[in-house]
Amino acid sequence: MNRSKTALSAKLAKPAQRALNGAGITHLEQLTKMTEAELMKLHGMGPKAMQQISDVLKENGLSFAKE
Repeated sequence: MNRSKTALSAKLAKPAQRALNGAGITHLEQLTKMTEAELMKLHGMGPKAMQQISDVLKENGLSFAKE
């Protein structure tokens, strides 16, 4: 399985996983095209999930798009 896909979903709660899947986001690299504000608008995405996603992005040398 793709490492970035595993890294993304392994730590997230089910509502956050469903939010990402519903938005068609399956890989970390897709998040680099979104701002944090855009991601927060997804139903099921909360502060804890945002922090977890941010941490995983940093671990992989990636970041959210700039505002």
